[in-house]
Amino acid sequence: MKTTIQIPDHLFREVKRLAVQRGTSLKALVESALRRLLKEQKRRPGHFRLRKHPFKGQGLHEGIHEGDWSEIRRRVYAGRGG
Repeated sequence: MKTTIQIPDHLFREVKRLAVQRGTSLKALVESALRRLLKEQKRRPGHFRLRKHPFKGQGLHEGIHEGDWSEIRRRVYAGRGG
C-alpha cells in the first residue's frame, strides 16, 4: 500500500542519515521501526484494572458519618499523641 505521511524536516533528515549509515532505504527503516513498535505493543500487558475487594461488615462504625474525616482521624490517632 502506498501512503503519504508528514514528519518534521529535522526528523526526516535524521532518519534519512541513519538509513544511509546502515546501508538501507528510508522505506525499509520505517517498516522495521513500525514492526518493532507493533511487536512491543503485543508484549505489553493490557490496561490496568483494579479488582473489586468488598469488605465484610456493617459499614461505618457507630458515631462516624461518611465524609467525617475529623472523627476518623481522631479515632486513628487516639492514644498516640495525635
